[in-house]
Amino acid sequence: EVQLVESGGGLVQAGGSLRLSCAASGFTFDDYTIGWFRQAPGKERKGVSCMSSRDGTYYEDSVKGRFTISSDKAKNTVYLQMNSLKPEDTAVYYCAKHRRPFTTAQPQQPDFTSWGQGTQVTVSS
Repeated sequence: EVQLVESGGGLVQAGGSLRLSCAASGFTFDDYTIGWFRQAPGKERKGVSCMSSRDGTYYEDSVKGRFTISSDKAKNTVYLQMNSLKPEDTAVYYCAKHRRPFTTAQPQQPDFTSWGQGTQVTVSS
């Protein structure tokens, strides 16, 4: 059974940092693109960052230069380091697994079929 468990969310002041973790199990971690998505209140869920099996990466424009995605393959975990946080980064953050192996790092949501429960990130001004 595929499982994705996010952690690391919380309340932080603007300009602060958080590191989100996504612990994965139930599949061959090395073979799949893992994505981070977020959903702010009243808004659609959007792709934030992805990492492919070949360590390709994608960042949404608003987080480029502030967020960094990485993975620890020994721990089957993907991280999202978030620096210089802004109030507009406030959202529930989800990690998700692509439905097919060996794909590029692109955040088309219909292609991500396994999702974690989400972790809340709140950035105060």
